[in-house]
Amino acid sequence: MYCIRQEERWRGRKETETNHWWQRETPFSSFVPRLVARNRLNAAREIDPVTLPNCQLIKGIERGSEDIDILPNGLAFISSGLKYPGLKSFAPDKPGEIFLMDLNEEKPRAVELRISRGFDLASFNPHGISTYIDKDDTVYLFVVNHPHQKSTVEVFKFVEDDNSLVHLKTIRHDLLISVNDIVAMGPDSFYATNDHYFSDFILMFLEMFLGLTWSNVVYYSPKEVKEVAAGFYSANGINISPDKKYIYVADVLDHKVHVMEKHANWNLTHVKTLQLDTLVDNLSVDPDTGDIWTGCHPNGMKLLYSDPENLPASEVLRIQNILSEKPVVTRVYADDGSVLQGSSVASVHGGKLLIGTVFHRALYCEL
Repeated sequence: MYCIRQEERWRGRKETETNHWWQRETPFSSFVPRLVARNRLNAAREIDPVTLPNCQLIKGIERGSEDIDILPNGLAFISSGLKYPGLKSFAPDKPGEIFLMDLNEEKPRAVELRISRGFDLASFNPHGISTYIDKDDTVYLFVVNHPHQKSTVEVFKFVEDDNSLVHLKTIRHDLLISVNDIVAMGPDSFYATNDHYFSDFILMFLEMFLGLTWSNVVYYSPKEVKEVAAGFYSANGINISPDKKYIYVADVLDHKVHVMEKHANWNLTHVKTLQLDTLVDNLSVDPDTGDIWTGCHPNGMKLLYSDPENLPASEVLRIQNILSEKPVVTRVYADDGSVLQGSSVASVHGGKLLIGTVFHRALYCEL
């Protein structure tokens, strides 16, 4: 999810002490509405509701469902509990979790996956996720993690028999500085987006204020780590086409989805760009149709301020035939925040739709 510290209005009084530095007031507060490019945040946009008839909130998911990845067999992994500078958290002192839902069940329910001993659960702060199925049917789960406001990639093996994750390794690298999302290419390789060039908050703020396009995509493997695409305002969601030929990258601040061709040396070249009128977050791809489903933020300013009197809205788009001259974009779902706040992902399987959020609930719908 696009990360920038949410600033409160500065009223000239002494800074309020809080448990978390990103919740404190600063002199920057009064400048935010003027400094942030309003068009990049869609600050004036309001949406009309688009409802689906068969939807219900998922019990047990109360602290966000920032990313969702569904296996071909209908098992859905959900990351929950993201705590990021500037974004609301309903339980800032509680570690993150990974949930599993079996969409084959008549009434799917979310079950928290147990994580193996030895992994630092106390600092677990999951963000984007991706799965990879090896030739021997081993399922690997890659999780972007932000322990202590840093960026790592955690690799787990999924053990279906006892609903658990076995931690295999933690990946750190100088090029993985502000990782947002990830798409696995093998049991130990992936593409990842950095949503900022800097990791320091002040520099991140200036990066956004100045409109610097220094965000990028990195390819990682044990043998090679390199930048493969650059020039984004804030690279966010990333995914791959069913034929494995193209990589899709969402630029949340530029309201665009970029199509990149993947080459044998793992480099990416630009093919085309789809302009939208919303802040595009994570991207999911329907393996059967190739359609792209995305959770979006209609108004980024509301997401940053998270005013209980002016809630951040949710929006789900379906993009068909993105490689054609005239892709078809459909608003499948839209809510003013009264049901679902700050949608970040939408994933489909077998006529069922899961909608996740940055810090709020999750929605299950039958299409």
